[in-house]
Amino acid sequence: MTAAPLLVELLVEELPPKALNALGEAFAALLADGLKAQGLAPASAAFAAFATPRRLAVQVADVVPHAADRQVQHKLMPVSVALDAAGQPTQALLKKLAALGAADTPIEQLQRRGEGKGETLFLDSRVVGATLAEGLQKALDDSLAKLPIPKVMSYQLADGWSSVTFVRPAHGLVALHGDAVVDVQALGLRATRCTQGHRFEAAVPMIELRAADSYAEQLHGEGAVIPGFAERRAEIVRQLQAAADALGLRPIDDEALLDEVAGLVERPNVLGCAFDEAFLDVPSECLILTMKANQKYFPLVDAAGKLTNRFLVVSNIRPADPAAIVEGNQRVVRPRLADAKFFFDQDRKRTLESRVPGLAKVVYHGKLGTQGERVERVRALAQDIGEMLGGPVLAQAAGRAALLAKADLVSDMVGEFPELQGIMGGYYASHDGETEEVAEAIEDHYKPRFAGDALPRRMSGVALALADKLETLAGLFGIGALPSGDKDPFALRRHALGVIRMLIERELPLDTEELVLRAFKAFDPAHGQAQAELALFLRERLVGYLRDLGYSAQEVDAVLELRPPRWAELPKRLAALQRFAALPEAPALAAANKRVGNILKKSDGAVGAEVRAALLVDAAELALSADLQAVSSKADAAFDAGDLEASLQALAALKTPVDAFFDQVMVNADDPALRANRLALLSKLHAAMNRVADLSRLAN
Repeated sequence: MTAAPLLVELLVEELPPKALNALGEAFAALLADGLKAQGLAPASAAFAAFATPRRLAVQVADVVPHAADRQVQHKLMPVSVALDAAGQPTQALLKKLAALGAADTPIEQLQRRGEGKGETLFLDSRVVGATLAEGLQKALDDSLAKLPIPKVMSYQLADGWSSVTFVRPAHGLVALHGDAVVDVQALGLRATRCTQGHRFEAAVPMIELRAADSYAEQLHGEGAVIPGFAERRAEIVRQLQAAADALGLRPIDDEALLDEVAGLVERPNVLGCAFDEAFLDVPSECLILTMKANQKYFPLVDAAGKLTNRFLVVSNIRPADPAAIVEGNQRVVRPRLADAKFFFDQDRKRTLESRVPGLAKVVYHGKLGTQGERVERVRALAQDIGEMLGGPVLAQAAGRAALLAKADLVSDMVGEFPELQGIMGGYYASHDGETEEVAEAIEDHYKPRFAGDALPRRMSGVALALADKLETLAGLFGIGALPSGDKDPFALRRHALGVIRMLIERELPLDTEELVLRAFKAFDPAHGQAQAELALFLRERLVGYLRDLGYSAQEVDAVLELRPPRWAELPKRLAALQRFAALPEAPALAAANKRVGNILKKSDGAVGAEVRAALLVDAAELALSADLQAVSSKADAAFDAGDLEASLQALAALKTPVDAFFDQVMVNADDPALRANRLALLSKLHAAMNRVADLSRLAN
């Protein structure tokens, strides 16, 4: 059988740009996997995905016209069930054979395997390999059914009676194996070798594809289309950089915008434009968001990162004279920027503080009251945290920022651009004469907004951001609005990670359990279960965060087992533990620690804390007691001085006396006094070894 490339293309109306790349990759992978599963392509066969605003396509290498026949073995049932006492087939066997399409198979042709009561009947059959038309039809149907379509639409077919559902109406289907058309159908269309190029700039209205492997070349040449999503995106990046370099500027980095624009054009053409410099008096965040969100433009900044009045557009056509396109885009953006300037000017006519009463009319959550009530809860918590972090001065700044932090929600600018909440509050606070510290705290209190985002700059902002996130978590956990599976409508996982990052990365001397307790104070006090659920939720996020820092599950478990109240200490403990674990003595000490813990758990009654020297009669226990006293003194001094690595590494000296103790001493001696004293010695050893982490968790 001669293998050849296979091309499948769906020509459709304009696809949703934000979903285009995912749709293209999924369509290609699903169809290629479907062919491989049927033996029509080898498992190693390469495939290429193509996706433009008007097409989804895949090219699969080494596809054969007919899959090879396969020998298949079907396990039927135990012989005792399949055959009666006379050796004749039972109804159970006959039904099974009928279901497999082998009702006429003689019993003699069935294979027996196994021995005695374990003997089982098998049916060996030959499955005829699928033809390419059959296999491709199945793969195509399955692929379309499994596509991650954000929202399907239903539309009528050309006959006026039938209707189908797909992401957008489809107008063409191509299926080529080598240079031959494969007879398949999809979405009411029968496959041909014809497709269309660019709506306006294609050299011919209809492209007749010569073969599967000429697809990209013909679309480039005859169709004026760059069919590969990645190739088209790279071309946009190249043109953006070239245009910016020519102006001595640089485009703002925005991967999501690049993806979206690559999903909007088939033949990108980057052009430079400008707007009136007077608009630069408006905060740059407003202008940038206006240009990116509404117009899909790329703003340009200077070497210092300051926004300029120049921007780049990505056109889908390449006229000889682009002046009309440039002028049109400059004309379109002007009213957008004028709206932003109007909102900014209007908002500054009222102070933030004058807007605070309006929050009482804004519902935060049906079960949690208004934004005004929420402000009071966040304010009280922010002041508490500020007091713990820096005393009354910091508490006052955090409280003032908390009072004003949500006021921009009732401003015109944030009403138009919700993404600017907090940012605009910072600008308006500065305009109102608030201190720089308060303005920064208002701007920063939503941080970190996403993974890798910066943390609040000052402690007042940290106090407010912690309060805002903890109040959100406590309130929503209190009413049972917990995340489930991949659903997290209130972004509680992001809020929890923000709390964890601030506690650890800003090295805050705060007790996490105390913070959770204070966060629930402003709500219904009958929230014991919710507090426990939130504590567990935070711990689960904490484990993931620490694992992402590069620590093993064992190391993280060992440190968290001690439930240290201040999470700021965790990276230091983990780093010390990781270096301790590399010592040659570490495995033996971890195993000994686990053994000690098990002995203490199984002991009857309370274990005493005092070791009586007069009852240390064995040489090994005398040596362990003496060495433990010396090592504990050294380890405790290092621990108290904050040198956790030295504290742990001092324990290495205990390996020899601990090994000797377990080799030579019977802990559960017949004499109750001796037994109690040895348990007390082990208890003292256990406490000394587990100040930084539970070393038993390192034992295999």
